[in-house]
Amino acid sequence: MLKIFNTLSKNEEEFKSIEKNKVKMYVCGITPYNSSHIGHARCYVVFDIVRRYLEFLGYSVNYIQNFTDVDDKIIKKSLEENINFKDIANRYIAEFFEDMDKLNIKRASKNPRVSENIDKIINFIEILVKRGIAYPKNGDVYFKVKKFKNYGKLSGRS
Repeated sequence: MLKIFNTLSKNEEEFKSIEKNKVKMYVCGITPYNSSHIGHARCYVVFDIVRRYLEFLGYSVNYIQNFTDVDDKIIKKSLEENINFKDIANRYIAEFFEDMDKLNIKRASKNPRVSENIDKIINFIEILVKRGIAYPKNGDVYFKVKKFKNYGKLSGRS
């Protein structure tokens, strides 16, 4: 039996998957504007261990890890090097995979990229703004945390 700490209940509980013998894992990926570092290694080693243990227990694991390949830091670096931002992202994604392969970290089932989903992201943000849950300011869009009654429930912050 696998027990995990439930952040919501603040208790250790038996792990139960939503679908029998299947687990869906989403782990936030890197923003590929520079080389990976020890913090990346620590994060992905930990989640690789979790994934492998779930697989050892007999679960089929669908592990998703994104790449935030559209970001101000990537754009800045592309301007400094006078190359396309996608080339910057691709360079550091390839390097990331090399580094993680050297650590024997299993690759994700899928690696969606922000650049491939930008229309969906924009549409979602537009919906949040229309519903009054988010607001634009100085070219950015902010989430109105006071509009989400459960905000802070997991962290215990008001």
